[in-house]
Amino acid sequence: MFGFINIFKPEGMTSFDVVAKLRKVTHIKQIGHTGTLDPFAIGVLPISIGKATKLIEYLPDDKAYIATVQFGADTDTYDKDGKIIKTYDKKITENDVKNILNDFRGEISQLPPIYSAIKINGKKLYEYAREGKQAEIKPRKVFISNIELMSFDKDKQSAQIKVECSKGTYIRSIAYDIGQKLNCGGYLTALERTKAGAFNLETSVKLDEIKTIEDVEKKIINPIDVLINDKYELSDIEREKVLHGNEITPRQEFQHSKETKDNNIVILVYGGKIIAVGFRDKNKIKIKKVLEVL
Repeated sequence: MFGFINIFKPEGMTSFDVVAKLRKVTHIKQIGHTGTLDPFAIGVLPISIGKATKLIEYLPDDKAYIATVQFGADTDTYDKDGKIIKTYDKKITENDVKNILNDFRGEISQLPPIYSAIKINGKKLYEYAREGKQAEIKPRKVFISNIELMSFDKDKQSAQIKVECSKGTYIRSIAYDIGQKLNCGGYLTALERTKAGAFNLETSVKLDEIKTIEDVEKKIINPIDVLINDKYELSDIEREKVLHGNEITPRQEFQHSKETKDNNIVILVYGGKIIAVGFRDKNKIKIKKVLEVL
């Protein structure tokens, strides 16, 4: 089996729990997810099956979320699962939230939460936190292509915010940072990922609908349909060369074509199936990964 399946992750499960269930259903060990969702979060979780795991790095990595932020307090994890460490008396308005969101558009510097899986000196940040130890967390640059207020409840002091962002963006940190800028505190109470690259809510499958390997086969997505890199259809002779790891000289029309993405990666296809991944080198395509076995 070779491809991706777009799972709708339910609340209360880790991303690895989803992988473990699919391994049990399919009896395939080579299964992975393309980006962690916290246990309390729900939504789009693309899963790679078989050798499609080798293609994860080439998937588009933009994300979209709907976040529910509760104002009036901070928690140590920046979400509802943490301990409240500070409360605030200040009340805010819908306009306060709308105006502050302007500060979060474009490239921003973000400090990841201490309760996160980022590694420092080979150790995950949340391990430092659980041991009560300090770790030097460095700010990271992330890109917010769109952020907008969807709704605001004045009485409950909570907001629903839509965020479209780059890979590596922590929505928990955005919730916390908004609360700090408004001097009222803030943390996530709900999070739904609505998009991950080419995968979206509309095409997602609920995990409890996957009971047999046949259910997976029905829903599996050909990687060709979700990769946006240049694609090159191999001839019989070129296929043989590629399977041996040898470079090829592509046809003239491909040599003069514009790259469809801002890198030189080429997906090498034969008979509607991805055979290998290569890269442009002048008028040659050199091989990075071979997926099919001779």
